[in-house]
Amino acid sequence: MVISNKQCDVTLRRMQAHLEKRYPQAIDLPEWEGFAIRLKETFPTLLNELLTIYGHHFDFYYHLERLLETMADAWLERTPEWKSIDVMREADPSWYQSGHLIGAMAYVDLFADDLLNLQAKIPYLKELGVTYLHLMPIYKSPEGDDDGGYAVSSYREVDPKLGTIEDLRNTAAEFRSQGISIVLDFVFNHTSDEHEWAKKAREGDETYQGYYLMFDSRDEALEYEVNLRSIFPDERPGSFTYMNRLKKWVWTTFHTYQWDLNYRNPEVFNAMAEEMLFLANVGVEVLRMDAVPFVWKQKGTNCENLPEAHTLIRAFNAIARIVAPSMVFKSEAIVAPDEIQKYMGTDECQISYNPLMMALLWESLATRSAKLLRHSLAKRFAVPEGCAWVNYVRSHDDIGWGFDNHDALDVGIDPHGHRKFLTDFYVGRHESSFARGELFQEDPTTGDARVCGTTASLCGLEKALAENDPEEIELAVRRILLIHGVTFTIGGIPLIYLGEEIGMLNDHSYREDLDKEGDARWLHRTPFDWKKAEERTEDDTLEKTLHTGFLKLVQMRLNNAALARGETEIVDPGNEHVLGYFRTTSEQSILCLANFSDQPQVVPAPRLRQLGLKKVLVDIIAGQTIVAAKQLEMEPLQFMVLLRQGG
Repeated sequence: MVISNKQCDVTLRRMQAHLEKRYPQAIDLPEWEGFAIRLKETFPTLLNELLTIYGHHFDFYYHLERLLETMADAWLERTPEWKSIDVMREADPSWYQSGHLIGAMAYVDLFADDLLNLQAKIPYLKELGVTYLHLMPIYKSPEGDDDGGYAVSSYREVDPKLGTIEDLRNTAAEFRSQGISIVLDFVFNHTSDEHEWAKKAREGDETYQGYYLMFDSRDEALEYEVNLRSIFPDERPGSFTYMNRLKKWVWTTFHTYQWDLNYRNPEVFNAMAEEMLFLANVGVEVLRMDAVPFVWKQKGTNCENLPEAHTLIRAFNAIARIVAPSMVFKSEAIVAPDEIQKYMGTDECQISYNPLMMALLWESLATRSAKLLRHSLAKRFAVPEGCAWVNYVRSHDDIGWGFDNHDALDVGIDPHGHRKFLTDFYVGRHESSFARGELFQEDPTTGDARVCGTTASLCGLEKALAENDPEEIELAVRRILLIHGVTFTIGGIPLIYLGEEIGMLNDHSYREDLDKEGDARWLHRTPFDWKKAEERTEDDTLEKTLHTGFLKLVQMRLNNAALARGETEIVDPGNEHVLGYFRTTSEQSILCLANFSDQPQVVPAPRLRQLGLKKVLVDIIAGQTIVAAKQLEMEPLQFMVLLRQGG
C-alpha cells in the first residue's frame, strides 16, 4: 500500500502535533529541530513501509502514534555526546566506507572475562589496528543451553557474569573515545523462552501469546512446516515445539528454547523498535541484524527471504535514521548468494557479511584452485551504492558451502559432489587434507553438513604441529596470511575473529562441558590464550610471525588509498590457481595476486602486459622490486600486492 504525498503530509502534521502536545518541553531544545527535520524527511518512507505490513489493521494509527512516542522518548534520552556524533555522521553518512574500519569479533568472557577487563584490552586491540569491535551476545540469557547467547532473555540486561548495563554504557563510551566502534547483535527473530514476554505468554496472558507464533492445532503448524527446512537436523526435525503447559505448538525455527516473534502483530514491531533504540542509546554504532531471512512467515512458502522481511528491516532502518542516524545495520543473511545482496541498501542494511567469499576462500585452499572463487566474485562482488561487505574467514558459527550451483557448473564442478568433498576435506577424511575440523549438523537425508574449527586448525597448523613437520607448519602459516590478505585488500571491512592473529588451535575440551558437548561450534569458540599472545613479541615464534603478518596487512591497507577505498575489478591472471583483482583510485592502481596452490605458480608476462603492468614491479607486501620479463614467479601460497607504476 502506498499513499499519496498529500495524505502523507496530512498524517505527518497530525503526528507532529501529537508529539508537540505530548512533549512541550522538547520543542525549545536546540536539537529538536534536527530531530524534526529527520522525521519530516524520512516519515514518508517509514509510513509506507508500515502501511505495507500493518495498514489493514483498524487501529493502525493508534500503533503509529505509540511508535512515534517511543522514538521521541528514545531521542530525548540520547546523550549530548551521541547526538553530536549523529550530526557528524549525517555529514558523512558513508563513514563505514572510508577504509579506516578494521574489524574484530570476540566473546567478552572468552577474551577478557568481563566488560571491566575488556577496557583493559584496548591497547592490544589498538596495536592490532582494530577500529570496529563486535561483541558476541552479552545479554541476559538462560543458564545452560542459550545458543551461544542468541537466546535473549532481556535486551536491557547484561549477562551478570559480564557486568551490568551501566558497565556496557561505560565500555561503549570508553571505546568510542579510543576510536573503536562497538557492534552488538539485534536478535529480532526470536527471544528466549525465559524472556518476560514468553513467561507471561506461558502464564496464559493472551496479549503476550500474540507476541509469538503459536497454534492450537498440530495440523495448522504442519500447513506451514511442509515447506520449511530444518535448521538443526541433528537436534530435532521441524520448526515447531509442543508446549504442554500452553497446549500449543510454538514456532521455534532454531532451538526449542527460542520462540519466534509474530511480526504480523504491530505491537511486536513497536516493542522491538523500542529495544533497538535502547541499544542505540547504550552506544552501539553497528547493529548486527541476526537471522534476517526468517523474520516473516507466510503459509505456502519456505518462510525465508520473503518481501515482508525486507519491508520490516527498511522500517527499522527508517526509525534509526530519524532517532540515531550514527548507527548502521549489518545483515546476517547466510543464504543463497543471489539473496544476500537483496538485504543491502542504504535504506536497509548498509553493510553485510560476505559468506560467499568466506566459503570460497576455504574452497580454494582445499582445491588449490581459484577458478570458482574468481568466477563467483566477478559476478557477485559489486555492492549497491553506499554499501560495503564485511569480509571474514571465520566467525563464531560453522562454515557452510553456500556457493551457487550454477557457478559451480559453469566451471565444470558438480555442486553436490563438491560440497561432500569439501566437508570430507575439512574434517580430515580426504587423503589430500591438511585440516582438522569437525562435522556440524550433518543431514542424514541429504548428506549436507557444515564444518567447525579455528582458522589455524582448518589451515593445517594443528596437524603440522602434531606431526612436527616444519614445512607443513610454514605452509599453514602461509594459508592463514593468504586468506586474510584477500579480506584486507579486496574492498569492504576486514573482520578478524580474535585469536586468528596468534594462531589459536581447536579447543577439544568443549566435549567435557555438558552445556557445550553437543555443539561442535565450541571447538572454535576458544578462550583467548593471553600467554600465547605474549609470545607475539618473542623472536622465532609462530605467534610473532603471524601477528607481524597481520600488522603488515593493517599498515598496508591504511597507507594505500587504493586498498582502503578503491574500486575492485576481478581479473583473470592466466593461471587457475591464482586469484587476481585490481584496486584502483584516480591516484593509485594496485594488482593483488593470491596463489592458492601449495606449489610454485607463474603468471605469464604477456598477461601482465595485457593488464597494464610493466616488467619492473613493486610488491609492497614483500617490500621488494620484482623483474617479470618473461613471467611472474609466485611461491607456494604467496600473496602479492603489486603497485602499478604510472597508472
